[in-house]
Amino acid sequence: MTAPEQEHIGKQRIVILGGGMSGVGAAMLATQKGHDVFLSDGGVLKDAFAKALLNQSIPHETGGHDLNQILNADIVVKSPGIPDDATIIIKIKEAGIPMVSEIEFAARYSEDMIVAITGSNGKTTVTSLVGHLTETAQLDATVGGNIGQSFAAQVAEGPAEIRVLEVSSFQLDGIVDFKPHIAMLLNITPDHLDRYDYKFENYVASKMRIAMNQDQNDYFIYNADDPAIKKAMKKTTIKSKQVPFSLERELPYGAYVKEDRLTINIDSNPFTMPIQELSVKGQHNTANAMAAATAAKLLQIRKETIRQSLQSFQGVEHRLEQVLKINKVQYINDSKATNVNATYYALDSMERPTVWIVGGVDKGNEYQELYGLVNKNVKAIVCLGVDNSKIVEAFGNCVAQMVETSSMEDAVRVAYKLADPGDNVLLSPACASFDLFENYEDRGRQFKNAVRAL
Repeated sequence: MTAPEQEHIGKQRIVILGGGMSGVGAAMLATQKGHDVFLSDGGVLKDAFAKALLNQSIPHETGGHDLNQILNADIVVKSPGIPDDATIIIKIKEAGIPMVSEIEFAARYSEDMIVAITGSNGKTTVTSLVGHLTETAQLDATVGGNIGQSFAAQVAEGPAEIRVLEVSSFQLDGIVDFKPHIAMLLNITPDHLDRYDYKFENYVASKMRIAMNQDQNDYFIYNADDPAIKKAMKKTTIKSKQVPFSLERELPYGAYVKEDRLTINIDSNPFTMPIQELSVKGQHNTANAMAAATAAKLLQIRKETIRQSLQSFQGVEHRLEQVLKINKVQYINDSKATNVNATYYALDSMERPTVWIVGGVDKGNEYQELYGLVNKNVKAIVCLGVDNSKIVEAFGNCVAQMVETSSMEDAVRVAYKLADPGDNVLLSPACASFDLFENYEDRGRQFKNAVRAL
């Protein structure tokens, strides 16, 4: 359904489940388009979101779900954090009411070009980097989705030529017609398996949905080194132009690294750049830079602008963020590492003995792939979670010292005592944050505050 077609649909009853960033954005857009809107949140709204709903006079409830209000909806817009097995979701499905994600709902009111980025790891970095590229090129672009402002809130604010969106598997689960002009799939490693019946193939299928509505005029940028993506592509019909990137081999078409030079060869005017000039270091960041620069080439951004952007990009908060050096010990905030693969990158980049702070809500993690790096780079482990038993069991034999803690202040104090001059203290939890913290940002900020208080 195109935006003009959607504009001419009559007034509908739109119920929004969840009063976070995406839910409030969807409520504001639906209200702006003249629909009958009701927002329902089972918990408590943040002050800023409650105020936004009151300012717009949007009817809403908190602390539970009124079935009578919800089950008379024409469409339900579901926030990504609500699992499919929640009682309210099952009742909506039983009632046969269409249910979509906020990005699907927003796209129905937008004719702007969408650049959508997903992957188990790196999507925030790549989304931010593509945003930095469009900003440096002075293009009319917004950046949001699963980070920053929701897509719906941005559409409500007015048009833009380009929408750079980070999209999660949970958001992709709720799409019908969502169609990015440039779709990007960075990698697929086990994550969120608790939401996918502990079946990796279900999670892979969710990620592949990013390309499902594309046609031959669109582009699909993908990691040609990733075994899960390669396997999935053999079983998936992709109509868009496929643009691979690889760290492992030279490609006749796509992006690759050869002799320490990044090359993007997708037209008659290839882009090349020494990888040592990239502002963000490490192999995974080289892959991220390739993916983002490939999108920039497809957006016809000048080569000099791409080079300048890749040299000046500052990285993202909570991703291998160097916080402070105290007594010659470097404290590093990698709170965004909410799965094992992200923590693998972090441990692999440690060049000094490391005190590792790990733990949180386990999402079906398998820790074996970290054993070699822990043996090589980690001198002590500080567990940070309500239940640390799986981590203690996994790594108890890998290090001489392991201490369990249940608050960030304790974890940082213990790490301070365990670290010697020349060491790193790394917060890279490999787990979700919801046992002790609001989210990974809250966890990262608490880490930084605790380090500054030493």
